[in-house]
Amino acid sequence: MKVKWSGRFEGYTFAHFKKDLLSGTIVGIIAVPLAMSFAIASGVKPEYGIYTAIIAGILISLLGGSKFQIGGPTGAFVPILLGIVLVYGYENLLIAGFMAGVMLLLMGILKLGSLIKFIPRPVTVGFTAGIAVIIFTGQIGNFLGLTNMEQHEKFHMNVLEIASNIGTVNFYSLLVAIISLVLILMAPKVLPKVPGALVGIIISSVVAALFLQGHVATIGSTYGAIPNTLPQFQIPEITFERIYMLIGPAFVIAMLGGIESLLSAVVADGMTNSKHNSNRELIGQGVANIVTPFFGGIPATGAIARTATNIKSGAVSPMSGVIHGIFVLITLLLLAPLAVHIPLASLAPVLMIVAWNMSERHHFVHILKLKSGDSLVLCITFLLTVFMSLTVAVMAGLILAVILFAKSMSDSLTVFKVLPNLERENGKLQPQVLSDFHDCPQISIYSIEGPLFFGAAEKFEQTLLNTIQERPKVFILRMRKVPYIDSTGVEYFRNILQNINSYGGKVFVTNVQPGLEQMLKRSGLYDLMEEEHFYNTTSDAISAACQYIELNKCIGCTHYAFKECQLLSNGIPLSEQELHVQKKLTEATI
Repeated sequence: MKVKWSGRFEGYTFAHFKKDLLSGTIVGIIAVPLAMSFAIASGVKPEYGIYTAIIAGILISLLGGSKFQIGGPTGAFVPILLGIVLVYGYENLLIAGFMAGVMLLLMGILKLGSLIKFIPRPVTVGFTAGIAVIIFTGQIGNFLGLTNMEQHEKFHMNVLEIASNIGTVNFYSLLVAIISLVLILMAPKVLPKVPGALVGIIISSVVAALFLQGHVATIGSTYGAIPNTLPQFQIPEITFERIYMLIGPAFVIAMLGGIESLLSAVVADGMTNSKHNSNRELIGQGVANIVTPFFGGIPATGAIARTATNIKSGAVSPMSGVIHGIFVLITLLLLAPLAVHIPLASLAPVLMIVAWNMSERHHFVHILKLKSGDSLVLCITFLLTVFMSLTVAVMAGLILAVILFAKSMSDSLTVFKVLPNLERENGKLQPQVLSDFHDCPQISIYSIEGPLFFGAAEKFEQTLLNTIQERPKVFILRMRKVPYIDSTGVEYFRNILQNINSYGGKVFVTNVQPGLEQMLKRSGLYDLMEEEHFYNTTSDAISAACQYIELNKCIGCTHYAFKECQLLSNGIPLSEQELHVQKKLTEATI
């Protein structure tokens, strides 16, 4: 029997539901220990991570733009959230998460989802690798069972804290952590369909409960009991002072959440040959992060690893994400009393493996080997993420990437003077024909290739200003390969026109692309040059220039030295050979 749904689930059958039930359950099993681990690493109680997996997980699946996205707390947020908790406290974290949700919602409504793709790959790889380092080192204390550990916002302070307390190693905790780590690594080889993290946590927890009870720190001994009830609705006290104080952290959460969720959606597209809606995805993420704080949940985003697992387990619709959230809820209601016995040393290897898997190490090494500007952007972003903050790292990485891009684009602009090559049948315009004894003082022809923007406009101006000193009567600018001009380029262009007009010269422009022509019109340059001075071909412009300066008095433009050209322009009659040269000049093509 087939039960068909409508709307977003049109064509959905009971057979599809069975696949989603299986995949959602598998992802739910994985999500429970990860949700607690991420919450603990973020400096909050483990149940807050579970609340996030339930509420945000369901809302992101129902309202997001990807059919396969699994939402919840993620490792990428750990350093950010920990820093906010240490500086502002847990309640302010909830407000920051709410504000980030509003930002994400507005980004989706304003259709800004496509802008995420403009963040350079070295920046995302750099800060992701930096976050992985912070997560990994942050679990060393729990792995070794160190006591008297104090959490710090800065990476180097936490490293010093580990070093100063290394003498407090708890060998019982170390044993539990090693058991958990070995099982996590070995389980997929023996039981490929069973999550390794679940096997490692359960068996190492049983070993600790049977043989090492009281010798290792557990969730219960550190954070107290986990309530096996639904999260209570609560409204944080939101004031203008708090909003002003938390606008920066909220923006960081929103940006990272948007980037991570859309990256995860892109991964899902690649695995399923589907296409997500980036703006709808941001709206779903925004709503989830607006609602979750009212139930004590921490910020959430798309989880790449859990989304990939969801797809590999056979998911066919967003229903699998909903089922994943329901499974976590059922686990909370039934098994919360057992979770308090999980040692922190059992969870530490889980987060260390997560950090290793998210480290982008292969991409990191590949970009590093390029020894290019991207390598520099990568290193700067990585180091600033680790030693400063994600906000500083992303801003610095983006600014550096833009500067290097502008430098590269400015180098790509070429402005060179050309003349018709009379030795070629079509009189093609070429720069190599030009020399000290083969030039024209009256018509200057320039080929311009590349964008005229702030990084290259000065080069364009200086090249033409050198020729303006010789005061040619006509400038012909070939602009077929100029795709774009910005406001800085417009001003430099205007300066050139004013210089040429000041001594009575004229500027003819050829082969202007439609987009560039519109920009010239909006900026007023089109009127400044006069509409009749725009030509479709260079040959038309040359013919018009010859008529303008009465070329029948001078053919030195292409064939004679500067001195001879001056003599001819003073009225020396033309020979038949000279008339032939004039004809070749006016027939010159692009």
